[in-house]
Amino acid sequence: MDNIATIDSNHIVALFNPDEAALRKAATSGMRGLVNFRTAGEKGLSPAEEHRIAEAAGLNYLHVPVSGDSLDEAQVDDFRRALDDLPQPVFLHCASGKRAAAMTLMALAADKGWDGDAALAEGRRRGIDLSEEPIGQFVKSYADRKSGG
Repeated sequence: MDNIATIDSNHIVALFNPDEAALRKAATSGMRGLVNFRTAGEKGLSPAEEHRIAEAAGLNYLHVPVSGDSLDEAQVDDFRRALDDLPQPVFLHCASGKRAAAMTLMALAADKGWDGDAALAEGRRRGIDLSEEPIGQFVKSYADRKSGG
């Protein structure tokens, strides 16, 4: 699949807003879970449409609406718990990949003990540079708090 970032073998981030064909391709490519970080009303498939398509394609669906200006630590912690319950590998997306990558990097940072700099560096290695983005500063501070850094 084109225009994706493979964070690790179980976490694949779309760097685009997927349509029905892309979701079906994710399923036929071996994905078992799908996480949508778009809020209701964003361009593209509605969460209800996406849920229906995901289930028809055999994907376990999770909708975690994330808005950069309302993101908080509790929301990330809730996502981490829900992610643990999804079958893997997981295809994660928002509209551009930034929120999906940020949430995935924070989940992995907390699980692996990465501090904020390590989490952002891991994103850069995968082609997602959040260091100059406001959400990147949230990733850094969240990972630093979780790692004790």
